[in-house]
Amino acid sequence: MTAQRSVGIVLFEGFELLDVFGPVELLSVLPEEYRIVYLADEPGPVRSSQGAEVVATESLAAGRTPDIVLIPGGAGTRLLVDDEVFLDRFATWASPSPIITSVCTGSAVLAAAGLLEGYRATSNKRAFTWAATHGDDVEWVPHARWVEDRDRWTSSGVAAGMDMTAALIAHLSGQPAARDAARIIELEVHDDPRWDPFAEHYGLGR
Repeated sequence: MTAQRSVGIVLFEGFELLDVFGPVELLSVLPEEYRIVYLADEPGPVRSSQGAEVVATESLAAGRTPDIVLIPGGAGTRLLVDDEVFLDRFATWASPSPIITSVCTGSAVLAAAGLLEGYRATSNKRAFTWAATHGDDVEWVPHARWVEDRDRWTSSGVAAGMDMTAALIAHLSGQPAARDAARIIELEVHDDPRWDPFAEHYGLGR
């Protein structure tokens, strides 16, 4: 039997809905293996970029560090990268986690919090140039659907988070589990992390 892993989803004002619920949809197919927890600065409803609110049940200050951290992107990341109080609190909470992941411009927040120093990472291609200004020792990879570097997993924009999550499930639970999860939600997964037509569209190199 595989031990259940906790997945801490970090919410903030202006987060991108699909960055959260794309990965959650896949992970929730395997409830015996993954337990989802929603956290924010304070418990309560958190408004997404699309206007829908999601209830955070725990605060970063009080919540236990999960086995897997996931921070989404969204318009709100533009403020978070300059919020030193949040970044310090987030880094203290997240850094002990065995696996830290991001979707879209969530990687800019990881970098601003010092959690990508010495790592390779990617981000949303439309916002890649901005994201890559964060962090002091980050090897930003422009041409990648997602990047796995040891205990850090970062994905390109929005829907790419689902491909990264499928790869993470395959890594942790086995390829059959990842295939079954994708089949159940009728998702055709891009399983090559080098597949990235959007980098070319936005004029980014390899």
